[in-house]
Amino acid sequence: MKIVIVFLKRYPLSTVLIVVIWVLCLIPTVPETPLSSFSLIDKWTHLVMYGTLVAVIWWEYTRQHPTLKPRRLFLWAFLAPVAMGGLVELAQAYCTGGRRSGEWFDFVANSVGVVLGTLIGILLAAFRAKARRDT
Repeated sequence: MKIVIVFLKRYPLSTVLIVVIWVLCLIPTVPETPLSSFSLIDKWTHLVMYGTLVAVIWWEYTRQHPTLKPRRLFLWAFLAPVAMGGLVELAQAYCTGGRRSGEWFDFVANSVGVVLGTLIGILLAAFRAKARRDT
């Protein structure tokens, strides 16, 4: 339980984004918006959600840790979000009573978002490292 409290204190925005993603992905129906008419808007939404989540994880990590631990980052800022994307799709397929559907292409969009968020995170980490060296 202590590790959960530490995580919540160190990564509050990441925690909020994780909860928001789960809620948005498991609500029974997706509301119509003016953007609904755009081609593949659902896939773009998944990409943006997961890219933002991973970029925020990196940002909060670099704020908390002066040196990067690549294995830890790979596990928590890459593999865990990809796994979460898969779990969300499985939950949509099997836990929503047919109101939502899990899709492989959503999982692919989630994973592409994770890769883009990771690239942003790497750039952010390099920028923060340079700023630390310059001070």
